[in-house]
Amino acid sequence: MAALVCCAVGPAHAEKGFGGGTDGQTEQRADTGDDGTVSVTVGGVVFDRSKNGSGGSVGAVTSSTSWSPPACWYAPKYTPKELQETLEPIWEAESTGYEWDAEQREKYNAKDEKKGFNKDKTGKGYWWDSYVDKSYPPGWDKCNKGPFWVDTGDAPPADIENAVTPEVLAELAYAEIRVPGTEVTLAPADATKVNLPTWAWLNGAEFKPVSVTASVEAIGIEATATAEPMSLQIKPGTPDAETYPASGVCEITDGRIGAPYEKGKADSTPPCGVKYLRSSGDGTFPLQATVTWAIHWTGTGGAGGDLPDGAFGATQDVVVQEIQAINR
Repeated sequence: MAALVCCAVGPAHAEKGFGGGTDGQTEQRADTGDDGTVSVTVGGVVFDRSKNGSGGSVGAVTSSTSWSPPACWYAPKYTPKELQETLEPIWEAESTGYEWDAEQREKYNAKDEKKGFNKDKTGKGYWWDSYVDKSYPPGWDKCNKGPFWVDTGDAPPADIENAVTPEVLAELAYAEIRVPGTEVTLAPADATKVNLPTWAWLNGAEFKPVSVTASVEAIGIEATATAEPMSLQIKPGTPDAETYPASGVCEITDGRIGAPYEKGKADSTPPCGVKYLRSSGDGTFPLQATVTWAIHWTGTGGAGGDLPDGAFGATQDVVVQEIQAINR
């Protein structure tokens, strides 16, 4: 999923939110720490991506199940003063109707100058509101409850789905994970031969755990989602081929997937690879290489658990030639 940016769900109006702008979306902000790491604040959540995958070929993992990270969520958004400054201009504009405006004024006790909008609780909690994934995946519009108050130290109401908790933060961090590309190294490199094993492996230095931490500093909770490479699946791109192992799934061993080819092993069986049974002619075979990543999380208060495995793959063209016989 792309970087998350939030916007409130509800009547169309300008919003001024928690560290936000006035264009209906909460501002994204990047901060550099003393150690040079960059944290990005979006959707009321701070994402630390300093331990994420990097490089030009990185990408987001796809869940191995129908599960997907939250498309919308609730997090602290307004102080009492900020909510008042957001809502009163809307009511004064009379664009939402007298009856609705009256109900809202009553809901937030707007006529009480001292206690309206919970001003008497300033510094003791926040008004929470909804944020959505900027790409608007299915379910983005389900967080349609208006602002609600949560005292500092209290959990959000149990009946509100996707209010930020360590587990919800872990799920949002999952969406921010980026892993290295999966182009495998092959030997022979330029072109392989029919009926000869082709060795395949991945650079062990690149395939190491990556993680993203999501936090909401205002209420002191965080969670880290970590992805660890588990296996590589090879699909030769033609049924006229055999894989090593036969399942086509190469497990990670000692931090490495497969093994580099070494001189003198041309006839040996590779721990990870493929043998093509016919040539690719004037074309190529589209070899697919997909790495499965196991994803788990830890969070505030000792919370933690597993999230669905993720996969990230790529396709590369392989030239397969006939072995040329020499006539004497």
